[in-house]
Amino acid sequence: MKLFGPLIALLMLASPLRAEIDILEVQSPGGINAWLVEEQSIPFVALELRFKGGASLDLSGKRGATYLMTALLEEGAADLDARAYAEEVESLAASFEFDVSDDAVSISARFLTENQDAALALLRDALTRPRFDQDAIDRVRAQIVSGIRSDLQDPDTIVGREFDRMVFGDHPYGSAIEGTEDSVAALVQDDLIAAHKGALARDRVYVSAAGDISAEELAALLDKLLADLPETGVSQAPDVAVVTDAGVTVVPFDVPQSVAIFGHEGIARDDPDFFTAYVLNEILGGGGFEARLMQEVREKRGLTYGIYSYLVPKDHAALYLGRVSSANDRIAEAIEVIRDEWVKMAEVGVTEEELASAKTYLTGAYPLRFDGNGRIANILVGMQMDDLTPDYVTTRNAKVEAITLDDVKRVAARILKPEALRFVVVGQPEGLES
Repeated sequence: MKLFGPLIALLMLASPLRAEIDILEVQSPGGINAWLVEEQSIPFVALELRFKGGASLDLSGKRGATYLMTALLEEGAADLDARAYAEEVESLAASFEFDVSDDAVSISARFLTENQDAALALLRDALTRPRFDQDAIDRVRAQIVSGIRSDLQDPDTIVGREFDRMVFGDHPYGSAIEGTEDSVAALVQDDLIAAHKGALARDRVYVSAAGDISAEELAALLDKLLADLPETGVSQAPDVAVVTDAGVTVVPFDVPQSVAIFGHEGIARDDPDFFTAYVLNEILGGGGFEARLMQEVREKRGLTYGIYSYLVPKDHAALYLGRVSSANDRIAEAIEVIRDEWVKMAEVGVTEEELASAKTYLTGAYPLRFDGNGRIANILVGMQMDDLTPDYVTTRNAKVEAITLDDVKRVAARILKPEALRFVVVGQPEGLES
């Protein structure tokens, strides 16, 4: 779902590192809101659009429709077929990316200031007048089906989908956003038109921009770009409870190394304790070599090359998950170590040294995220979807510094649930069975 212009890629790499971020809140005459960081030093603009809902909006029996529809947005629009559209975008040295996740359809646009009008006209056509030509449908459908078949042989994909199926059941979160071979094969043009109208609507759009564009210019282009979209789309998916119990689910698969996902209910992004939970997870399994799980499972025992845990605050459910892989004859030991660390963290919390180290890393790494207009625009739109305020970029590190040992201990006891820690293992693990 990507079209890249080489000049745009070069300009993205050349964008300066930003030490301070001045975020402007912009509203178009038609009432569309956006956030902007203006930077005139390079004649380049990054524009990010997010439509809340994503693949979770698939109608019953139409799984994969939003995924296929999103993939087809770059396959021709208005009077241009797929080839002609790609050539026009390339001639402008522009870049459009279209993607979809459980909770959002994402559009990323990168273009030169001098080509802004022409680039946005092409993007507007993709958003509001996609062609969904049958030859393009058949070609992209075949690519998706090929990927689905490949995923059936990938233990990393299998383990994630089995965990989702077990936890979410019939909810859209419980199945792959790509759909199945059968569901994708059954999709017709009318299904894609319906998915387009349902997902890309003005009542669920979030917009950000960074680069050589003024607030007045951004306000004017928002209505031109989005005014022809439907005012409202289909209803959002319902919330779903995450209920697990402690234990192991084994999915037999002929590989020398087992792959495991472990986890239980997590914490919502708007929960007052989320920030403390984020710091807590950095200490427990954030991925660095100083994290407890990495130390205990890899460094001390050599049971894996890598292990990490992460918070997953989806729009309609929250998970706390981790991943590890280990040889079939060692995965059982790795699981026991993880269980023990889960209990220790829940009961005891963290040390002063661990908390100080996590704070140093998190506060030092945060400014480095703002290393170009594309990254900045992406962060801004994510902040909006998380219902944060513009001053978050300046107050975030102070929030990290304010977290105390008692805060972490309290939140650890709240969100870590050893009695609900479920492992799904794909492989031929010795000493483990469902």
